[in-house]
Amino acid sequence: MAIPPEFLEELKARLPATEVVGRRVKLIRSGRDTKGCCPFHKEKTPSFHVYDDHYHCFGCGAHGSVIDFVMESEGLEFREAVQRLAGEAGLPMPEETPEDRERRARNRTLAEVVEMAAAFFEKCLRMPEGRPALDYLRGRGLTDETIRRFRLGFSPDGRGKLKSMLAAEGIEEGLMVAAGLLVQPEDAGREPYDRFRGRVMFPITDRQGQVIAFGARLLAGDGPKYLNSPETPLFHKGRNLYGLAQAKDAIRSAGTVIVCEGYTDVIALAQAGIGQAVAPLGTALTEEQIALLWRLAPEPVLCFDGDAAGQRAAARAAERALPLLKAGFGLRFALLPPGEDPDSLVQGQGRQAFDTLLSGATALSELIWRVESGGRLPPTPEGRADLNKRLDQRIRDIPDPTVRRYFQDFFKSRLWPDGPGRQGGRGAQRQGRGFGRGKWGANAWIGPSERLRADTADTRPVESARLRWAILLATAINHPELLAEVEEQLGQVAINDQNLDNLRQAILITHAGGLPLDTEGLVNHLSEQGYSQALSQLLSARTYDHARFARPNAGHAEARQGWEATISHLRGEDLESELQAAQDAVRRDPSEANMNWVVRVRRMMDE
Repeated sequence: MAIPPEFLEELKARLPATEVVGRRVKLIRSGRDTKGCCPFHKEKTPSFHVYDDHYHCFGCGAHGSVIDFVMESEGLEFREAVQRLAGEAGLPMPEETPEDRERRARNRTLAEVVEMAAAFFEKCLRMPEGRPALDYLRGRGLTDETIRRFRLGFSPDGRGKLKSMLAAEGIEEGLMVAAGLLVQPEDAGREPYDRFRGRVMFPITDRQGQVIAFGARLLAGDGPKYLNSPETPLFHKGRNLYGLAQAKDAIRSAGTVIVCEGYTDVIALAQAGIGQAVAPLGTALTEEQIALLWRLAPEPVLCFDGDAAGQRAAARAAERALPLLKAGFGLRFALLPPGEDPDSLVQGQGRQAFDTLLSGATALSELIWRVESGGRLPPTPEGRADLNKRLDQRIRDIPDPTVRRYFQDFFKSRLWPDGPGRQGGRGAQRQGRGFGRGKWGANAWIGPSERLRADTADTRPVESARLRWAILLATAINHPELLAEVEEQLGQVAINDQNLDNLRQAILITHAGGLPLDTEGLVNHLSEQGYSQALSQLLSARTYDHARFARPNAGHAEARQGWEATISHLRGEDLESELQAAQDAVRRDPSEANMNWVVRVRRMMDE
């Protein structure tokens, strides 16, 4: 049964977060703040702030109510956490009706049946008839330990193998159908038969690791390549995420969560040591799944294939997230190089290549800009007005007025980079009106194979931030020996220019591949990837006139010193922008959290 909202509010009122959290975290008073070291990630300097009605960590972004804290810290489901807190508060739980109790008992029985099926599939994988499935998994590079950890299995190729096993255990046929394990033909005179036959089996679990459904891949023969369990009383595909039970500790430790498209991507990343990955269950991300991801981390990274289908999936996810957006939460998007998936990238180039891809992930606002603009700025006022209208339609979907205003400011700066009413950029073209219809496919903005457009290099004055981004990239190319020292810095810089950002990713991915390239070799390699025009513009007097240290004849020490100075300038500009945002937030809402935001940014500026 649903727990009434008024009961939850009463529960929170009786148990202040400072009291509940203080039982597990040593809290100290600092002025009006109560803070301590975050229990969800490792830190030495306290950044975990606790208030009466919520907590927030400025280090990893963990945020929530007392109920969220108990769920996260003790690994409980929502109802279990509420029951635990209600007992502490002396509040009786709302009573269940007989129908509620019957439904819960039936779900427990269904869970037992699905668990029996999972154990059966695991056993069959190790039998002679399961050898092709085991060879397939090992051929994908999975170890036996990984196969056991994710409880992978095999469904025998027969219409009644699972049905016979469960019947021998006394399970009624109706329960097998209700659990999604058998298909009931429309013709009532025909017998139900096994849903999964001749397939590699991927158990889908709830957050606690209880099997609730299955995903399955066909090994040979006719039929859909991938098949999932149907919706059941246990399983709602739009509310669960594959691999969450295995990933939750790594998510808490890393402070972020990665969303992949496929089950094998999640498994391969976990085996490579990237344990914070999950996947939707055969559908596009739903609103419920996005809300669940934000409970796990404030800015999940969605990792999609670099083809047109992956870009459409990214656009759909962005569109779905906008009506849910609120301050402090967002999404980032990492699009893989064409022809790669997380599994192939990690196995072919190593974990570092995937980490580099994540470090260059695109913010939600930037992705929407690229979707609607196609990565090109219209050259005429009427073209920009048309683009502005479409962007405004997207912005109106955002319910939070503060977030909505910052999106408006961001898009205004992109539409009029030289200030309102002034033109900039050539060779752009107007895009269609629908969300995701802009030409941003495989030849538009993603991946290392993209050809940067010469028409972006117009003759107008270059913005200071863009110039510094160009200087960094020129320095990295002319002094590739620096990359081993500055790779992380280069990956973390927020480059809000499509072409320079793509070139940055190509440089980092090339470096992560371990090729021992000098400047000439790196330039040749990048040119073969389609960046020759971009390189000719970048490695020119236009850049060198502003930064002698970026030139190829500069010494290593000079180049490193110039690099650090440029990074310092960029960080200062970012902090100034954040300080302005924090001060604006205080003017609108002089809350303790917003005041702390201002203090925190000023401290960083003083460092």
